Amino acid sequence: MICIKNGKVYTITNGIIENGDILIKDGKIIEIGKDIVAPLDTKIIDAQGKFVFPGFIDAHTHLGMWEDSMGYEGADGNEETDPITPQLRAIDAINPMDRNFKEALEGGITTVASGPGSANVIGGQFIAIKTYGDRIDDMVIKDPIGMKIAFGENPKSVYGKNEKTPQTRMATAALLRETLKEAQIYLDELIKHEEDEDNDKPDYDIKKEALLPVLRGEIPLKAHAHRADDIFTAIRIAKEFGLKLTLEHCTEGHLIVDHLVKEGYPAIVGPSLSDRSKIELRNLTFETPGILSNKGMTICLMTDHPVVPVQYLTLCAALAVKSGMTVENALKAITINPAIVLGIEDRVGSIEVGKDADIVIWDEFPLDIQSKVLYTIVNGEVVYQEK
Repeated sequence: MICIKNGKVYTITNGIIENGDILIKDGKIIEIGKDIVAPLDTKIIDAQGKFVFPGFIDAHTHLGMWEDSMGYEGADGNEETDPITPQLRAIDAINPMDRNFKEALEGGITTVASGPGSANVIGGQFIAIKTYGDRIDDMVIKDPIGMKIAFGENPKSVYGKNEKTPQTRMATAALLRETLKEAQIYLDELIKHEEDEDNDKPDYDIKKEALLPVLRGEIPLKAHAHRADDIFTAIRIAKEFGLKLTLEHCTEGHLIVDHLVKEGYPAIVGPSLSDRSKIELRNLTFETPGILSNKGMTICLMTDHPVVPVQYLTLCAALAVKSGMTVENALKAITINPAIVLGIEDRVGSIEVGKDADIVIWDEFPLDIQSKVLYTIVNGEVVYQEK
């Protein structure tokens, strides 16, 4: 057992506890309060004068899929041979031995969503994982958590240059519609067979099978869209098929904020700590998350690691605050909001009894650029301690 004593505890969902204690047993939080009396054999961590937070969550990365200090040999995030690859699974590409996992823990990041890049119209399945472990199977929180799709420049640039479809935004949308419709027909045939075995069961199709959780509403489309018109195309198609949707990047979201508020989809904004490397990013600004969240939208922040190294998620949050986001919304954007959007809020995202004991102790407020992580605890185990 571990008992964290006398810290300033930011529960995220239930306020701040001054001189608060947290009791941890078997990887879970079992008690939160003041002056907790722990069993004699409990490991005590004195957090007097320190800041205690839930482990932070990065809602969109490619952690372990583009490995640190490597080129082609460690690049496993884009299968640039077919624009439609829903059958690809992040779990088969992530290398937890990549040293960026250690750096994530040093930065207080205990959970990430990781998955394929945006080369393809449909890229494959994202996964939610802990950042501590040596075997990916043991690090999984939820698999899958979303189906990556992409609009705009990226699919065009990969396939158009080789005289293949899609060369235009029209073709990207058409390919997505065609694939979803074929998968819907496949699902309808499966349902008919389940209801009456006299109806033929369709031949197994791995691509269509991978899309069944999307069509059943179990996971969202995770839509890479920077430009305003691409954001609207993603929404248009999701509504046509009655699908869940998250807006990834949402770079020009601040230009269409009133429309987005009405639509009600969550946005995972970023990576804002980068240059305007292509035309789609000409309106890139750290003001976007603040403008959207101040209007009531559910906002998460991302690093898009390795675009921005994952350990700088808190720096991104701090810069968002500097540009107009409230501190409360910025903290939610790297804790409970991504937990909810990724469908893992029963386990992570806040300090609550019954949740996983993923807790980080900071020497200063974490959005202070000079703050340091003193302890990172994952599943009730101290996995990093400042020397």
